[in-house]
Order: sequence, then structure tokens, then C-alpha cells
Amino acid sequence: MRRLRLLPPDGILLPGHTAERLGIDRRRFLMAATGAMGASFLAACDSMGPRSAKRILEFAEAKNEIIERKLFRHTTMNSPKMSAKDAGRAFPAYFISSEVPKWNEAARGEWRLEVSGMVRNQLSLSLSELASLPRTGYRLDHFCVEGWTAVAARTGVLLSELARRAGVEPGARYVDFQSFDENYHESWDIESAMHPQTLIVYAQDGQFLSPEYGAPARVYSPVKLGYKNTKYLTKIVFLPERNGGYWSDRGYEWYAGV
Repeated sequence: MRRLRLLPPDGILLPGHTAERLGIDRRRFLMAATGAMGASFLAACDSMGPRSAKRILEFAEAKNEIIERKLFRHTTMNSPKMSAKDAGRAFPAYFISSEVPKWNEAARGEWRLEVSGMVRNQLSLSLSELASLPRTGYRLDHFCVEGWTAVAARTGVLLSELARRAGVEPGARYVDFQSFDENYHESWDIESAMHPQTLIVYAQDGQFLSPEYGAPARVYSPVKLGYKNTKYLTKIVFLPERNGGYWSDRGYEWYAGV
């Protein structure tokens, strides 16, 4: 596996919203602010609950999303604690297939990343073409819905750079990230997708992604919980309306902001 020279991570930035300045992480702040009903969605229960509760749960999620959107700051940057150690090979692997997904070039041809939907110029990029674009590297926290966090150095291309090259149309308000891992996908709001730390990642800790970590490429941003960060990426589709997602269609919170 070829080794990459990573860009140095950005310097430490001051917290950007009230909860952070108080020393409370954003997810805990939301859980405290919205109470037990909100917490049930922020914990992303793996059940839609009893049919009689569906309407009130949907109402609670909608209220949570309003709060999360108000807390979101496009300029707030994630910077792990100086004392935090990189997870390295201990970083948990995640996929929904029965075994680690691997792109079969003999059966499917060369892997390519497509950027389409509400764009003026559709893109189709090989891994080498993706890696030849302006490179950005960050050491970032990863926030899992189960409550654990881990730190890794991510290297890739800013999604905003791909959006610029594709010429995203003004009416695009959502982005759907699609995968070859049993057709896994998750859609995001455009504001989170354009965050300056949202990357299309092709390397982790200085090495090209291995299959267990989402090779050849994945989306990653510290502004979203882990399940929103689609691995084994094949398509990025800009949309006028949200498109649900693998876990959000199963009762997990759609917005899933951190």
C-alpha cells in the first residue's frame, strides 16, 4: 500500500457555539435541551416504536432537527483534544454486507465515483483522478451513535470542491451518498455537505483506505454521526428534496448532527 504525505491538520480553533464554550458537546446539549423525547431520537433507536407513537416521535424528530439546524455553524471546525490518541488499527470497522465489501474490478470494471443530479457537469472520477485533485487532510473526531468516539487522520477532497467542479445548481438542497455495500445510502442537508471539513476520503492515517474502512472512497465529516458517513462510495447525487437513508428509513434520526 502506497504511503501518502498528509497535510498537517489545522490549528486548534475556538469553540463556535454556546454549548461548546460551556464545555458541553453538542449532542449532550441537544439531549439536555430536548428532554427524554428528544433523547430517544438522538440515541437513534433501532425501532419505529409502537404504531400509536409514530406521529409523536416524528414530531419530536422534526423539533430536534430545527434545534440542530439552529446550532449548526458552517465555520465551526472540529479539533480533537491534544491528549486524544489516534485509534489506528483499533478503529472499528462497519459495513452491512455479510462480509467486508470489496470492489470487484473483474466483474464491475474500474471503480469510478459519479457526481450527478442537479449539476451542470456530471463527473466520473477514477481513484487516481480523485487523488489528483486538491488534497485536504484533517485529524478528526468520529462520533458514533452508540456513544463512543475515535480519532483518525483523514485525507481526501473537499466535497465543496467537487460541487464547484460539477457546477451544482442553486436549487440543490440535499445530497445523497450511495454505496456498493448492499446499496447503502444516506442523504444530507446541503449546508452540512458543504462544511469545510466534509471530505470525500480516500486515505486514513496516511494510507489509502483498506476495505474494512470503506475503500476505495467514503464521505466523512465530523458534523454528522457515524452512520451518515457512507462508506464504499459510488455516487454523489445532488437533489431538490431529501432521499432518506438506510438507517434513517429504519427509525434513526435523519439529520443526525453532532
